[in-house]
Amino acid sequence: MSNWEPKTPFLATDGIIKLYDENNNFQGIVFIERLNEPFGIALPGGFVDRGEKVEDALIREMKEEVTLDVTIQKLLNVYSDPARDKRLHCASCVYICKAIGTPKAADDAKKVFVYKKDEIPFEKLVFDHRKIIEDFLYLEEI
Repeated sequence: MSNWEPKTPFLATDGIIKLYDENNNFQGIVFIERLNEPFGIALPGGFVDRGEKVEDALIREMKEEVTLDVTIQKLLNVYSDPARDKRLHCASCVYICKAIGTPKAADDAKKVFVYKKDEIPFEKLVFDHRKIIEDFLYLEEI
């Protein structure tokens, strides 16, 4: 085995969590306030570990950041613009998922918010999460 390491983008995953109460009433979409730079409001998510499937990373990250057990509904898209993250070149697989319960901020999340469609603070979203949410709202009726 050689010491050669490929120079490829980092791989991440983000979740658009559609939150429901125990009576299956839609509560909103889960967002976090980031604990680390870049500061702002974001979808919960994180990096995929080596040896981990992207879907497993999504489920793990949602549990770590907002303490929710999610069910993946579908892949929204892969976002790979090299400028989407100022820190490094990172491609993200964004999944639409569903959860029931009360999210709590944990890990890299300073606070957690649940916003209905008309409450989303688009001007505070970091990375390319504004585009991601706009794509989601164009495709999904919530």
